[in-house]
Amino acid sequence: MTPRYEQLVQLLKGLPGLGYRSAERIALHLLVEKTGLVGELVDSLSHASEEIGPCRSCGNLTESDECSICASTERDDSIICVLESVTDLFAMERSGAYRGKYHVLHGKLSPIRGVGPEQLNIETLRDKVEGNKVSEVILALGNDMEGEATCHYLKEVVIGDRPIRVSRIGFGLPSGGNVTFADEVTLRSALDGRTEIDLV
Repeated sequence: MTPRYEQLVQLLKGLPGLGYRSAERIALHLLVEKTGLVGELVDSLSHASEEIGPCRSCGNLTESDECSICASTERDDSIICVLESVTDLFAMERSGAYRGKYHVLHGKLSPIRGVGPEQLNIETLRDKVEGNKVSEVILALGNDMEGEATCHYLKEVVIGDRPIRVSRIGFGLPSGGNVTFADEVTLRSALDGRTEIDLV
């Protein structure tokens, strides 16, 4: 193997979800089988890194100052769904179940990793809740210690005693999931989030 090839594999391996073998497969595919794709990929990555950035309002990806969701007049301005990452926003949008606006924190509070409120996209959220247009904030953060700590901080410090409803997304068994294979935390969340069945 050449030094340049090893450098390429190491760079690819640094991407989320790629181990050495996957990075090697991609490198070989680009260099041997699809050589014409390399130029297009480099060009696309270059343009994307120059032209795509965070929305000044919510933190979503956009090619202008404001993303299409924030600019939309068909979305409900009074409800904000707070998410950890843009990936979470994409997942929420794919569900088609939410028609409000978003706010992406780009992480969670984690004193162990040195992530405090200053490292997160919190100030623009504070501006939104102080603007008196928001009636509900949905905290759609992970069901782990860092997610809980972030939710607590947002509720107590950012939203405070303002007359805004603060809710958490439900956690529990996935659709088609089986109790046998669920872990203790998932089962506890499923029990805590249980709903009454109305018989018709």
